[in-house]
Amino acid sequence: MGTLPILMYHGLHREESSRGRFDPVYSVHPEMFARQLDWLVQQGHRAPLLEDALSSANGTRDVIITFDDGDVSNVEIAMPLLLERGLRAEFFVTTDFIGQCGMLAPDDIRRLAANGMGIGSHGRTHSFLSDLDVADLTAELDDSRCRLQQICGRPIDSLALPGGRGGERELLAAQQLGYRHLLGSVPGPNKRRRSDTWLQRLPVTRNLSLDDFAALVHWRGLPARWMQARHAALALPKRVLGNDGYQRLRERLL
Repeated sequence: MGTLPILMYHGLHREESSRGRFDPVYSVHPEMFARQLDWLVQQGHRAPLLEDALSSANGTRDVIITFDDGDVSNVEIAMPLLLERGLRAEFFVTTDFIGQCGMLAPDDIRRLAANGMGIGSHGRTHSFLSDLDVADLTAELDDSRCRLQQICGRPIDSLALPGGRGGERELLAAQQLGYRHLLGSVPGPNKRRRSDTWLQRLPVTRNLSLDDFAALVHWRGLPARWMQARHAALALPKRVLGNDGYQRLRERLL
């Protein structure tokens, strides 16, 4: 059984004034996203839903595509490009963002689900789960799951960590509430397909070239080493400053 790369996207925006919530780091240009999908198809990769990939014994060419937050570009741009190529993706929605300007509405989420896309939780408020006490953590995870189940009319059993902040406590809390597939943001290719730990993901950023994208999917060369080194380097200021302090620093630098 091969490794399982899981790609992490957010929004697709041509420019800052595009519909949705532009981010200078994570807003991928729609044309580049289309080129990335074409490359996956040309290389013989499949993009199944997470459940199918984790239960498959022969999915050596599987690549999971995920989107976090619930930007309106997920349904307006990403879904048509995916469907044109016979690909699927998992969309992790922060439920308090639903209906806000530039974000998915309930009908948008239903459209994604009706077109074969996966729907998962990205928390209720996008709070960093590691900052919450037990009661707030439970509410953050359970309220989001229940809201999405009400919208979609089907079970919601996958969770992507807001901001990638969480560990063993958050994993156990999610499992106790019925989440089965748990995604973090530590970079890596998932050498084992397991549902009892945080799955690693590969962040796709705005300035990533197609060659570097290919290197990340295959987890080789300088892009993979640089991503690992960057993640390790950022761990120190996160520990020293805490989540709030680190977030303020990031916003100031951007």
